[in-house]
Amino acid sequence: METINGEWYMKGCAAHDPKRLRTVEDAAALIREMGFLPLFSNDIPGFSVEERTWAGDWWTDDPARDPWAWRQILARQPDLIYGKFFDRRAGFLSAEWFPVFANYRRNGYDFDTLIDEGLAPHRARKLMQPFLTDGMPNDASLHSFRLKELAGFGKGGEKNFEGVLTDLEMQSYLCIGDFRQRLNKAGNPYGWHIAVIETPERKLGYEAFSAAYRETPEASWAAVKARIRGFFPDAAEAQLQKWLGRK
Repeated sequence: METINGEWYMKGCAAHDPKRLRTVEDAAALIREMGFLPLFSNDIPGFSVEERTWAGDWWTDDPARDPWAWRQILARQPDLIYGKFFDRRAGFLSAEWFPVFANYRRNGYDFDTLIDEGLAPHRARKLMQPFLTDGMPNDASLHSFRLKELAGFGKGGEKNFEGVLTDLEMQSYLCIGDFRQRLNKAGNPYGWHIAVIETPERKLGYEAFSAAYRETPEASWAAVKARIRGFFPDAAEAQLQKWLGRK
């Protein structure tokens, strides 16, 4: 997106562009092919869902063609991971590439190791606690509002829930596994669809990550860069570091 005279405009492709993503299946296929795909435009031209879709399809509330609605469908796919992974902005990774990406982003540390070595910030530890059993990722899957309550954020508690959550997504310790409505007392859904938070290990299995840990974080970073340069050979080092690197 870009701002012109105070108004937001989408950097979409032409409606007749043969490479246009027309369906959620098209988007899923591209994510699986590339391995990485931000939702919105960035410094690497063409590296986003936004630039590969028609601007007129956005925010139509039609899941058949609206990329904003697609993110909810794609987040549920067992082999796709969604979250704020790209310079604190949302996007997708494939199951094939996420463990490699995580090995680099985590710098070789599981979260329990960060805790053991005193490297995990206080608020990050509190937010991660519902997802850990004996230090290891469990099968918890929580609405973001419920996670906020359990971790002690909000009125009279810890501050900056969204910022800490984004930090943990950027470090690849958490992701958005679904979007679901709240349930009323009768068990019926109501209201907006809200992000459901989980660990990538819950979705992909811990074995996928332990296999990636066999290589160094530096080797994983080299592999990530080589993958993206295979699709965007003109991407500069600074651009790759900003959108794929470790903060």
